[in-house]
Formats: sequence, structure tokens, C-alpha cells
Amino acid sequence: MAPEVRAVQERAAGSSFYLAMRLMPKPEREAMFAIYAYCRAVDDIADDGIGAPAERRAALGRWRTDLDALYGGGNPTLTAFLAAIVTRYGLRKEDFVAVIDGMDMDIDAQTQAPDLATLDLYCDRVASAVGRLSVKIFGMDEEPGFALAHHLGRALQLTNILRDLDEDAGLGRLYLPREYLSDAGLQDRDPTATIADPAIDGVCRKVAVLARQHYDDADRIMRQRPRGRIKTPRLMSAVYNAILRETEKVGWAPPRHRVSLGKARLIGIALSVGLLG
Repeated sequence: MAPEVRAVQERAAGSSFYLAMRLMPKPEREAMFAIYAYCRAVDDIADDGIGAPAERRAALGRWRTDLDALYGGGNPTLTAFLAAIVTRYGLRKEDFVAVIDGMDMDIDAQTQAPDLATLDLYCDRVASAVGRLSVKIFGMDEEPGFALAHHLGRALQLTNILRDLDEDAGLGRLYLPREYLSDAGLQDRDPTATIADPAIDGVCRKVAVLARQHYDDADRIMRQRPRGRIKTPRLMSAVYNAILRETEKVGWAPPRHRVSLGKARLIGIALSVGLLG
């Protein structure tokens, strides 16, 4: 196992993602951790609050160039740990590139109270693109696999946005859609000021409705029992559904606290959907 992959595996230990990965055979599990390592690497560049935007864009550019080498028969360095799984599972370059495009959106502040179309594009790049890579590893056929990636990726990302309001505001980010903010009379684009307004609760509940629609569509696809290993996406859907429900119970009016599920709850969810035992 490449050092990059081993490092993120250790970093993820105890998380819902790690539990989901443990359900997979070793080759597929290690492939998923390699994708996770790639995503963590480019995400860390975008989240680096020290480097200037131009420096972070340049760093992401080096990953783009390295992907060109990986897929063009060159000698990649940054992405060398992906070479085996790209070949084995037929992973598409455009999906790896899409993740970088999403990180660029963060650096360029395109996700500062984005309109709904831009928010959807962002979710596609940072989450559904990862799903499109993942369903290849799950062995799913392209049509149901990409449809599942579309809906489940968006559901998970919207849930993360709703759970991480304060953390994102600390990074100067506000992912809530402009249309919903305007409807609530929230015109201030300063993230900290915006999420301090009690009206933010209504905005977030509208976003939760969007997330729920995507969960429903993803679960409908999985109930049709498409070919492939779907235990992992089933568990991710169940866990993040639970996080969304708990967050809805608490609400988003300040003061807030970030909802998390303990290990016992995670195991209980896995048992409830028949994934363990």
C-alpha cells in the first residue's frame, strides 16, 4: 500500500467512511482509500488558509499536469499511487479533474452564497465525481451507477454543508444558495454575520428538503438491486440520512452544535440495514 493511502486510512479510522470501507473486499477497499487520498490531498490545498490564492491554484495545477502524465503515458509523481486502480477499474480522468475544478471554485470564492445552479455544479464536482469513480470500483453498470453517484453525492455534500456551517464560515465560506438567503431577507454575504441571524434556520431547512429528495432518489436506485457491491453506498446513505435527521431536530438557529454519531450508533445503523452479522 502506498504511503499516501496508508496515511489517509489511519486518518479515517473510526469514521463512518472507514466503517463503510471495511465492508469491501481488500482490493476494492484499498482502491477506495486511494481515491480518498487523492481527494484529501487536493482538498487540503484548497483549505490552506496560509498560501495565497494564486499559490494554491498553482499547486492544484501541478496535480492537473500530473494527471495528464498519468493518463498520457508519462511519468506521474503526485498521482503515481493511482496508476494501478486507474487501469484495473477503468477510472475516468475527467472525474479526477472535476474534483480539482471543485477545489478551484473554493479558492475563487465561487461558492460564496452561490446560486442554486452553481451550488449544484459544486456538489457534482466535489462529491458526485467521487461517486462516479467509486461506482466503477463497486462494479456497477454505468447507467445506474452514475445515476446513484449523481443523487447520493449531492445528498452527502448538502448534508455536510448543513452540518458544517460554522466551520465553513471560519474559512470565509457560505455554501447556502443565494435564492434561499434572499427569500429569507439575508442579503449580507459575510458568512459569520449571515449564519448568526436566526432566519438561517429556515434557509437550512429548505436545503435539507433538497438533500432529502436526493437521498430518496439514491435509495430508490439501490432498492432496484443493481449489479455490483452496493453495501457501502447503502451504509453511507443510512449514516448521512441519520446525521441530517439529527441536525434537523437540533435546528440551525444560533447557538448551534455540530451533530456527530458515536461508534455505537454507527454500528446500530449498519445492523439496521443488514450490513453486519
